[in-house]
Amino acid sequence: MRIRAQRDDLADVLTRANRAVGTRTALPVLQGLLCEVSGNTLRVTGTDLDVTVRTQTEVEVMEEGRAVIPGRYLSEAVRKMPAGQVTIGVDDTDIEIQGNGPRFTLRPLAVDDFPTQEDVVSDGVEVDGDAFADAIGQVTIAASGDGARPILTGVLFETSDEGLRMVATDSYRLAKRELAGVGLEGTGLVPARGLRELPRTIGAPKVTAQLREREAVFTSDRGSLRLRLIDGNFPKYQSLLPDTYPNQVVLNKDELLEALGRVTLVAEDHIPVRLKLTDGGVEVAVTRQDVGGETEHLSGEFSGSDDEVSIAFNPRYLQDGVAAISGDSVRIRVIDSFKPGVLDAGDGTEFLYLLMPVRV
Repeated sequence: MRIRAQRDDLADVLTRANRAVGTRTALPVLQGLLCEVSGNTLRVTGTDLDVTVRTQTEVEVMEEGRAVIPGRYLSEAVRKMPAGQVTIGVDDTDIEIQGNGPRFTLRPLAVDDFPTQEDVVSDGVEVDGDAFADAIGQVTIAASGDGARPILTGVLFETSDEGLRMVATDSYRLAKRELAGVGLEGTGLVPARGLRELPRTIGAPKVTAQLREREAVFTSDRGSLRLRLIDGNFPKYQSLLPDTYPNQVVLNKDELLEALGRVTLVAEDHIPVRLKLTDGGVEVAVTRQDVGGETEHLSGEFSGSDDEVSIAFNPRYLQDGVAAISGDSVRIRVIDSFKPGVLDAGDGTEFLYLLMPVRV
């Protein structure tokens, strides 16, 4: 195969496909990108078997063909070329990447060893790409990164009365997001790591989503993202969400984030931040024996069955939840010092963030 295209166009398509390439794999071929050339199109596929990205761009085709090229080296070589046209040529033994002066040579990987990629049929549900990306960003903050607990590394997709519900938890916190009007059929546990790549690989104003028996598939005019579903039963999270909370306070989101930013000057993950909900707002305090402490009061609207209630949280987890809330206000609802607190925007309809308290 032999093609020519603008450096920036090539760099974009290669970088996006390369986001699915595994850095640590027992199969060397999975460190490569499958490049297929036909007509006037270059199609590029990267995969680690759990996450697969396929994308394409129009190029000048001098010779059709297909090759597997080491992904990181190819992407970096093209990106570092001078601006202008870049030529990529492949024969049985060598890959030549040439720009306006520089010339790289690489060794190809075995095409026959690359996993078979079937064509994607876009017969799913069309969703607003920006809203979907925002929802992914909100819910995946609560997914675990611990590979020893794979169930908790996924996001549960399930049908709700409003449309699509997405839920993630790492057992210390839980994020739930409703996407109204999205009639995606089926239930599946979708890898959070792969979902985070959606905006950076195939993100577009319109995205088509579908749940299959073993995978979730997302497509747009920029390509496709396929994620192998996680086997197992997601925790029964509904019991963690009471119907009512006797105490709540509504605060300005930016002011709370600024306060938590100051708290982190003293606190670390293992040093909890204490919130005292009382008439007039919240007292935010942190104490660290070897460093000192920080205390401040934030004005807010408090209502509840108790005159005041205190609760402590992991400061980073609290900061993540506040930052994920859309709008100008944050509502914090609590039962007592020992049961989970819940954060939302005040309407309780779209996004909810539950956080386990820290005992102090």
